[in-house]
Amino acid sequence: MIADEAALAEVIAAFAAGTGPVAVDAERASGYRYGQRAYLVQLRREGAGTALIDPVGCPDLSALGEALSGVEWVLHAATQDLPCLREIGMVPTRLFDTELAGRLAGFPRVGLGAMVEGVLGFVLEKGHSAVDWSTRPLPDPWLRYAALDVELLVDLRDALEKELDRQGKLDWARQEFDAIASAPPAEPRKDPWRRTSGMHKVRRRRQLGVVRELWQTRDRIAQRRDVSPGKVLSDAAIVEAALSLPVDVQALAALNGFGHRMGRRQLEQWQAAVDRAKALSEAQLPQPGQPVAGPPPPRAWADKDPVAAARLSAARAAVSALAEELNMPQENLIAPDAVRRVCWEPPAADEEAVADALASYGARPWQVEQVAPVLAAALAGQSG
Repeated sequence: MIADEAALAEVIAAFAAGTGPVAVDAERASGYRYGQRAYLVQLRREGAGTALIDPVGCPDLSALGEALSGVEWVLHAATQDLPCLREIGMVPTRLFDTELAGRLAGFPRVGLGAMVEGVLGFVLEKGHSAVDWSTRPLPDPWLRYAALDVELLVDLRDALEKELDRQGKLDWARQEFDAIASAPPAEPRKDPWRRTSGMHKVRRRRQLGVVRELWQTRDRIAQRRDVSPGKVLSDAAIVEAALSLPVDVQALAALNGFGHRMGRRQLEQWQAAVDRAKALSEAQLPQPGQPVAGPPPPRAWADKDPVAAARLSAARAAVSALAEELNMPQENLIAPDAVRRVCWEPPAADEEAVADALASYGARPWQVEQVAPVLAAALAGQSG
């Protein structure tokens, strides 16, 4: 493990002098720690070997990121690791995503182990994917497992590039990779408390207020203690309290998720959150649904606009048939949201207008080229 500045400087020099693409991976402590920060960064490059870097001991890896600027980074499921890499100063200018390449090439299983076995014929040692990577010191078997994640990544990349080229999809893949590399950081989620598991059971605004208050209290505690929010209080317990609206600590303690091994002081802080929500005025309570940008959920289309619902049905069938023909998942062929938007407020049912609409919703040129003709035909069939 590289855990100090002197050792990091040697790694930076070695990787800057290496050749070819660099394999990159990161391990987080999801389910154990607060947030999604990286607790281990693995790299491998021809001429430099493999490096395992401790972002706790070396929290600023921007010099390493700069040394690798212009080099193609090879990641598996890049969008999962890029946010935590960005936090420590590592941002690729070019990348190759082996998971996404597998999807575009039509592989039925695109996990790293399945891909390495199916494409290269090696079986990766598994068993430590869900461990607490914030543990220090990290045990040797975990480090070995982590090193294996980048051991064959460049070999996998080379094999997938050949396969994509054989299928005539290499340019498509490059457009997708460029889109990932150039995408800005995601905006913070609005009202993240609404994603509490089991929220569909919560109907009344007062109950929604309790969910919000308990969620925000839990989040502050989790952040302060640097533990996963689920270890502080479960989503199920939050929903249970919202539905029950307990009148006091005794009533709260009788609910699932609160009574077992929970001290009086903890119970009092949760009850105080419930009481704060109960004291809110009507104007302060959250609304049942968030304002939706764009079309309503597809299940509501038949009632709101049966003609649009028919358009969507025809469009989905056309996209599904094309995805099958091209041997790739529909969601990689075109974002479902783009199809919904085109069907809800359709442009003129000609190919050029549909192409412009898809591009305005973020579709890449290869997607527009493939999808616009079938979508225009589907829309024309419905308008006729």
